[in-house]
Amino acid sequence: MEAQCSLSRFCPNLSIPLVLSPKHPILLKFPSYSSRPSFVRTNHSTSNSVWFKENIACRKNCQVVASSSLEGDVSRIVIRKKKLAVFVSGGGSNFRSIHEASVEGSIHGEIGVVVTNKSGCGGAEYARSKNIPVILFPKTKDEPHGLSASDLVATLRSFEIDFILLAGYLKLIPLELIQAYSKSIINIHPSLLPSFGGKGYYGMKVHKAVIASGARFSGPTIHLVDEHFDTGKILAQRVVPVLANDAAEDLAARVLKEEHHLYVEVVAALCDDRIVWREDGVPLIQSKDNPDEFY
Repeated sequence: MEAQCSLSRFCPNLSIPLVLSPKHPILLKFPSYSSRPSFVRTNHSTSNSVWFKENIACRKNCQVVASSSLEGDVSRIVIRKKKLAVFVSGGGSNFRSIHEASVEGSIHGEIGVVVTNKSGCGGAEYARSKNIPVILFPKTKDEPHGLSASDLVATLRSFEIDFILLAGYLKLIPLELIQAYSKSIINIHPSLLPSFGGKGYYGMKVHKAVIASGARFSGPTIHLVDEHFDTGKILAQRVVPVLANDAAEDLAARVLKEEHHLYVEVVAALCDDRIVWREDGVPLIQSKDNPDEFY
């Protein structure tokens, strides 16, 4: 499935209070910038050159705080936390990991809303316990209060959502949502895609198929979301061994443990604008510690 990292949306006019003295505030107005990002090409150690966004414009999610005094000028830029929507259908253990990481500060983002097709699922109950709004999608006989696709898009826009994270959501994402959030929707799958993916491959069915195939390795994949099941560009993977005497439950527990770590790492990269695109259209994650390294 597929989602991009529209990781540079730029802000309109910014009004910045410049305090010369406690009694005489002055309002500075910064010029507005084009919403179209600029790019420069840079060659790195990867086999293809990578396109990077040129940091010349004020981003939409920046808040600039400036102050002046007789001793000198001080200014700083504070990046607004990204707004995240999480889609769940079950217990939501990955959702919980992401929420905990955002609360602790390792993810510079906040979960603004949870979307579910099952109002009584564990993920929805957890969201309510944390005072996170829960909305239903799609509208079905079992969930007659669910939203239509167009209403869902409008609702997510009203929450100012930047990225959509699928965390065990078992419904196909509608085309309207994919178009509205082009390359800004990601999903986690419990196998090493493109193997053991597609319609019908979810939950324990994936792990049973991996063991039955004789594969020696499995692990989670995080990928962008497109209009099909599990076919979007791969963002990250983590390998775990398949042991000789594994039952599906054993393998599932081993993969899930890695899912929790990997999803937090990828969401942190999204919120830090550390997703870059190779010339051939492959997304890479820029290392937080070393900008010249990718994985």
